[in-house]
Amino acid sequence: MAEPLLSVRGLSKHFPIRKGLFTRTVGHVRAVDGVSFDLFPGETLGLVGESGCGKTTTGRCILRLLEPTAGSVKFEGREVLPMGAAELRALRRQMQIVFQDPYSSLNPRLTIGSMLAEPLAIHGLAKGAAARERVAELLTLVGMSPDHARRYPHEFSGGQRQRIGIARALAVSPKLLVLDEPVSALDVSIQAQIVNLLRDLQRDLGLTYLFVAHDLSVVEHISTRVAVMYLGRIVELADAATLYRDPRHPYTRSLLSAVPVPDPDRRSQRIVLKGDVPSPAHPPSGCRFHPRCPLAAERNELARCSADDPVLREVAPGHWVACHFA
Repeated sequence: MAEPLLSVRGLSKHFPIRKGLFTRTVGHVRAVDGVSFDLFPGETLGLVGESGCGKTTTGRCILRLLEPTAGSVKFEGREVLPMGAAELRALRRQMQIVFQDPYSSLNPRLTIGSMLAEPLAIHGLAKGAAARERVAELLTLVGMSPDHARRYPHEFSGGQRQRIGIARALAVSPKLLVLDEPVSALDVSIQAQIVNLLRDLQRDLGLTYLFVAHDLSVVEHISTRVAVMYLGRIVELADAATLYRDPRHPYTRSLLSAVPVPDPDRRSQRIVLKGDVPSPAHPPSGCRFHPRCPLAAERNELARCSADDPVLREVAPGHWVACHFA
């Protein structure tokens, strides 16, 4: 089996809660709390879950846009977290991010050409005529005209801006792209175009994706494997076909039951979870899902689930679940 391009072990990010005159730390928000997975060359790992479950924070900690509290992140076998500024800058040529909001992530004062040429200059890859040629190549690669290099971000639609964001991420020829909900701010028809573009780029350039999203129908079409997060932890991880056909964790089942079925004659059996998502500052004891879990209530196992924290275990080849009853 191939070596993983990215290996994450026990990744955690706890944000301090400060109060009082002397801003004493009185607690922590456990945004990410012990996340582990491997990402192999050429694949797409979909990272899904409700808003606030820690998906985006996980992606940013991997790139060290946020400094993790604990854990290990290895890229091509090299430990990322202890790296100094110079070593990290060199590594960032290999790992790039595409942000959720394509407008706020672009500098309104720079033309598109200047914006795409900037990373080339920072990393010493090209300048002058060579940089202009590379900018034209990048714009063509994402389905835009080289003439667009003279325009500013406000002159483009949302879908075009996201294409520009993708072109900027590709400027330094990375191996890994962290895609932070890249289509959630776009119309449905434009979402399909961007997803198809990402698949074409992956095929042509040999890219590896960490695809962060909450729309499971989009994730199904682009992902090789899918990891489901709940309250800062991965609760299920499997290849996409298996997870959508045979979800084992009750939280995954509830998420999939909410996906609209494009057939008026078919009705999915909606699983409605009781209560609200607990605060990551005060997560429940034991299994974090147990206060809302229909399976624990049905089996009258709330006492066990509130006391024992299930570990992520392999219940079938390549299918990992953190549940006592999977």
